[in-house]
Amino acid sequence: MGRKAVARAFADIRAALAVLNAEVDGCGSEPFSAADPLAGMADGSLDILAGAREAEAGLAGLKARAAMRYAGTAHTLAPPGMPVQAQEMAVAAEIGCVLALGPRAASTFLSASHALTTTLPLTLAALHAGTISWQHALVMVDEAATLDPAGVVALEAHFLDPAVPKPSTAAAIGEMPAHRLRHKARTWRERHHVESIEKRHAKGVAERRVEYRPDQDGMAWLSACLPAHQALAGWNRLNALARAAQGPNEPRTLTQIRTDKFAEAILTSGTSATFHADNSAGNGEEASDSDGAGAGTGAGLLSPGIRAQVLVTVPVFSLMGLTEEPAVLDGFGPVPPSMARDLVANGADSFHRVLVDPRDGAPLEIGRSSYRVTKAMRNWLRLRDGQCPFPGCSNSSLDNEADHLLAWHHGGTTGISNLGQPCPKHHKLRHTSRWKPTPATKNQPPGWTSPTGRHYTSEHQDWEPPHWPESALSAMPPHLKPEEQRRERLRGARTPPAALPTRAR
Repeated sequence: MGRKAVARAFADIRAALAVLNAEVDGCGSEPFSAADPLAGMADGSLDILAGAREAEAGLAGLKARAAMRYAGTAHTLAPPGMPVQAQEMAVAAEIGCVLALGPRAASTFLSASHALTTTLPLTLAALHAGTISWQHALVMVDEAATLDPAGVVALEAHFLDPAVPKPSTAAAIGEMPAHRLRHKARTWRERHHVESIEKRHAKGVAERRVEYRPDQDGMAWLSACLPAHQALAGWNRLNALARAAQGPNEPRTLTQIRTDKFAEAILTSGTSATFHADNSAGNGEEASDSDGAGAGTGAGLLSPGIRAQVLVTVPVFSLMGLTEEPAVLDGFGPVPPSMARDLVANGADSFHRVLVDPRDGAPLEIGRSSYRVTKAMRNWLRLRDGQCPFPGCSNSSLDNEADHLLAWHHGGTTGISNLGQPCPKHHKLRHTSRWKPTPATKNQPPGWTSPTGRHYTSEHQDWEPPHWPESALSAMPPHLKPEEQRRERLRGARTPPAALPTRAR
């Protein structure tokens, strides 16, 4: 035991790494497949990657626990009267030297390790089991930082407790990149935070700022923290302007054009701007197309040739001011309902009515008997998916392309259940390689199948039932009140998607 046991364990790990490296080099004792060595090597390499991911996660959990064990013993062994701050600095310095981390990185690592070992037991267990990575664990740490203890427990239960019922389309958080988990966790946190999103947003608006940071090679960063609808509208506008400038005689890349357009906007006086928002609202939802610069949209900065587009989903009761349920800004997440009401009040000139399932808040099915996909159906796809459905892709740009999962000429319909909205890159991947999207079945969520035959699950949005105002609840029959709706939703979460009722609208 003790140091000898630790040394032997790490010697075994190094020996195992030597074996795995030999397998990657093709020098193992036997091939992965005697019948087809090349295909076997490809499949075996993927097995090694999957195993390495689990091993890395387990080691990350081990590091967090070892760091906290050292911190605890170091505080116990500290000289009497030593200031707490000095003890913490000494611990961070020791950990930083062992892990070759700078002072700030070492303090961040210790802070995350403390949260994992004291308040996030499910996250630490998942890390040890290798089902999530260290990056996923850091997301849980960050999102739990401002929650009260009950909120932290609920956050972990929602994402990591296997006893909590989940829709059959829900992907395990370890199967999606950490940045996608961050989006989902932030969305959940915004909806369930004990403090109103309006109050937190007001604080954020008060702290809006522009920051400048020098970089290498004569370059620098100029960034702004501002209300989400302004930032997203500007980003979509820059994308539209950059794509419009592309052509056979344009040598600049899309990224370069976008940057040049941004510089032009802030370095010149500019001209009048127009702003376009598609606002969609739930349960008999209202959606608006907004032209004309609304309050706070950055009027006067961009030329009017191309409109910026933003899709906002807002529950109709929030739109009416009867509840304070957050709206959802496409490509961002939850925003205060006042922001959605402001967008509608300042220039919205049309509405799309969207009906949602009262059990989970998801848009209901629609379809067509012809091949052509209408604008309304494209908007519906954006509402349903939120971004490109390829695993790990977060492209939510307006140029995502409606695509038949089962081809039209093979009998596929133009209904929402047979449509996806891949980004141009993954749409091209589907038609130029053996990557294929797969629709949902009675026991499998939708996803993509790779050329090696492995299936990867698509990510779907986490819909929640809409909130009802007290005036509506008082007049509602007991069996239809939210408590019954929640129980019905949990029962429905165990029902495969193909068995759920759909409505054409």
